[in-house]
Amino acid sequence: MLSMTGFGKAGKNFGARGVLTLEISSVNRKQFELRCNLPPEFSALENETRKRVSAEISRGSIQLRGTWRRGNESVSDCRIDCELLRRLAESCREVRKSCQLDESVDVEALVSVPGVILHGVPDPDDPELAAFFFSVLDDTLADYRKMRETEGSALKIDLEKRLALLENTLAGIEPLVAGLPEIAKKRLLGKLEAEKIPVPATDEQLLKEILFYADHADVTEEITRLKSHFGQFRKFFASDRATGRSMDFLIQESF
Repeated sequence: MLSMTGFGKAGKNFGARGVLTLEISSVNRKQFELRCNLPPEFSALENETRKRVSAEISRGSIQLRGTWRRGNESVSDCRIDCELLRRLAESCREVRKSCQLDESVDVEALVSVPGVILHGVPDPDDPELAAFFFSVLDDTLADYRKMRETEGSALKIDLEKRLALLENTLAGIEPLVAGLPEIAKKRLLGKLEAEKIPVPATDEQLLKEILFYADHADVTEEITRLKSHFGQFRKFFASDRATGRSMDFLIQESF
């Protein structure tokens, strides 16, 4: 039995290019909801990531976060997009000229424009990159599953104790209600007799009403269903499949 809540984390070096760290966490939710916050370098792998996470988790509100710290190789591979920088400089000169401003151009300010400096980033189409990323994801999911198993074991112990209490209570009730229909019938006839209301054997309508109310006191069907539900609960405890929805249904049926 697995808990719906959990947390997992894993990280690895991608050679000298950098370090990838992934974290996954989940909280209770009836439906499956996954929010991915991956580094831009790995955003192209999000669709496959969603498939792999949904294969492991069936319900819950899940958050997957990733961080990418560039290594020495990435830093040394930084370069300036000179063509973009040149166009920006020319545009600034034209604006300064049309506005009769000073002709000097602040190149340092232009360098701070996003995209001017290009970092060495992993190629999303690189099969080695994908294999590396999904190996980290697998480790993250494995760590996440461990916590779910730990919490699930604790929940299972608690649920088994509660189920045993219910089974013992039902076992004590069953012999007490075995003769309820006959008891209810006798009480109804006794009240009629106390009120001096005759019950002729030929009055079929009155006799049907007495039997109708007597039958309503019979809880044999409810006891049988409860026993069946309790048996199914025990099967769910031993199952490796996701059984949360089925348990929810049985609880509603039982109570």
